[in-house]
Order: sequence, then C-alpha cells, then structure tokens
Amino acid sequence: MDNRHIQFCDSPNLVDFEQLQELFKVSAFWARERTIEDLRVAIANSNPVITVWDGNRLIGHARATSDVVYRATIWDVVVDPDYRGTGLGRKLVQTVLAHPRVCNVERVYLMTSLQQKFYQHIGFELNSSTTMVLHNNHGSEVEVLLTQSTVSG
Repeated sequence: MDNRHIQFCDSPNLVDFEQLQELFKVSAFWARERTIEDLRVAIANSNPVITVWDGNRLIGHARATSDVVYRATIWDVVVDPDYRGTGLGRKLVQTVLAHPRVCNVERVYLMTSLQQKFYQHIGFELNSSTTMVLHNNHGSEVEVLLTQSTVSG
C-alpha cells in the first residue's frame, strides 16, 4: 500500500470525536464503550495527541501523558483494520516517541493486552516490575479525604 497520501496530525483541536469513537468501536475491544464526552476529557489532558488521516477519514490515533522529565505513558494506540500491516502503527508510535514532551524522558510506558511483539519490534521491553493497578471505584471517598485534608491543613 502506498502511504504517501496519509497525513499525521499533532493538533488535538482537529480530532473528530465521532470518528475517533467509531475507530475505537471497530478497532479496540478495550475501548468500545467510550463516550464522546469522556474522549474529549482524555484528549484535553493528553499531549501529544496524534491522529492519522486518509483524506477526511480518521484511520489512526495515539496519545501520551508526560511529566517531560521522568515518565511518559503512551495510550490508545489504534489503527483502522483496513490499514494494518502497512507500517502506519509503527510510524504512529514513533511519532509519539519523537514528540518533545516524550523524547527526552527517562522511561516511556505503554499498556498493551495482545500486541507485545509489535511493540518489542519498536524497542519496548516486557516489564514485570510495574504490574500494579488500582481500579478507582471509590472516587467519592478520595474526594472526601481530600476535602478533609484541605480543611484541616
């Protein structure tokens, strides 16, 4: 496939949220239920946000969060099934890694369920030492604790 007409964009203001939601539905089992409202919040709090376009069609997406010095995490790497196997996924991840908010951090993390080999080809290593997760179902309890701490502090 000739990818010369494919364009990469790093402007979060140009994200088409309806197309992004649809891309997740058809391409990412882990993100099929995401709402447009939640996607807007995630994009607003991420930098960089990279989208990949074939004309007006959104065909790829990835985003990252970073403290710019020590840690960055890449999230939501997705490529439309019609475009997989063409090198776009690799270029998408490399574009995120080259971004000024990511390229100089000590460590870049990435969560993946089924694509470890793909990311290993890009340079990521399996990391068994960072396998903890907190499923935050108790947001209201945390809010109460923060409020109490603010009042008493």
